[in-house]
Amino acid sequence: MSELRLMKGNEVVAEAAIRCGCDAYFGYPITPQSEVMETLMELRPWETTGMVALQAESEIASINMVYGAASAGKRAMTSSSSPGVSLMAEGLSYLAGAELPCLVVNVSRGGPGLGTIQPSQADYFMATKGGGHGDFHLIVLAPSSVQEMHDFVFLAFDLAFKYRNPAMILADGVIGQMMEKVELHSPRPRCTDEELQKAVGSWAVTGKRHRSRNIITSVELDPAIHEKFNQKLQAKYAEIQEKEVRYEELLCDDAEYLIAAYGISARIGQKAVELLRAEGVKAGLFRPITLYPFPSKPMAARAGQLKGILCVELSAGQMIEDVRLAVGNCLPTAHFGRNGGIIHSPNEVVAALKKLKANCE
Repeated sequence: MSELRLMKGNEVVAEAAIRCGCDAYFGYPITPQSEVMETLMELRPWETTGMVALQAESEIASINMVYGAASAGKRAMTSSSSPGVSLMAEGLSYLAGAELPCLVVNVSRGGPGLGTIQPSQADYFMATKGGGHGDFHLIVLAPSSVQEMHDFVFLAFDLAFKYRNPAMILADGVIGQMMEKVELHSPRPRCTDEELQKAVGSWAVTGKRHRSRNIITSVELDPAIHEKFNQKLQAKYAEIQEKEVRYEELLCDDAEYLIAAYGISARIGQKAVELLRAEGVKAGLFRPITLYPFPSKPMAARAGQLKGILCVELSAGQMIEDVRLAVGNCLPTAHFGRNGGIIHSPNEVVAALKKLKANCE
């Protein structure tokens, strides 16, 4: 049975993890996502659902504990913030190379380096272009509300197990720290041993049980075999790109100018669109929900009606590269962003789009 609560984005991630039947959480505190683990420790899910919640000695330990639990077919997750996820990069590559499903929540902060504890969206490249070495992709979901912080925990686990691939929720510090009304989903029961064996017994290390042994590894020293494996991964990513694109449009049907934004920037962009429409500017908002796979085809379909696109990000400009790849060179595409933890205002976005409009006319 669902229920309504007023919660922080970070807090609701913990609540959703318990309710979606997560088996294990391994994490390490870092601002601005520490409330995820703090909330789990307060809720003590090991006493109710049997879920493990453990503070590891580091982010490196956390991601490798996730690897171990995922190898056994368990629903395992971690959360961190930008520098912490950087430390997890090798583990993420190993997880992708072993085709292990898991969830990583990144509540991003300003960088590079230790940077600041204020919000940022400068982890886009890290999340969507791999996150570690080798030819691999994470499935990346970008929430723009506390409700989506909750919902995407369920969705991320579902997609991770559907494709045997690590998934990431890429949030910014604003979404992690803000409080909103959220509808909590009815709890899902954790899998019994029998259900687990039926669901993942073909690949997970669940005990031999009258079958040939399963081996979880990401190493293959025969280059011909390893090439075939990499080709298999690329075919999987192509299927994800074909079937799992998610996006949202606001007032795009008659739009002449598009604001492309995700996360908190999309919330700010929505207000900017309202202000622009009040002044007679036909603006619309295009919000990617899946950053990987990026909604290139839906965005390209809009290009013919547009005069320009403004990419709004809390970064120096990263998503804009995928936008330009989607629409090609036929359309003026500009960037507006703030850095260092400073959040742009709707009026700043309005001014940036008017500047783009002036350059297009």
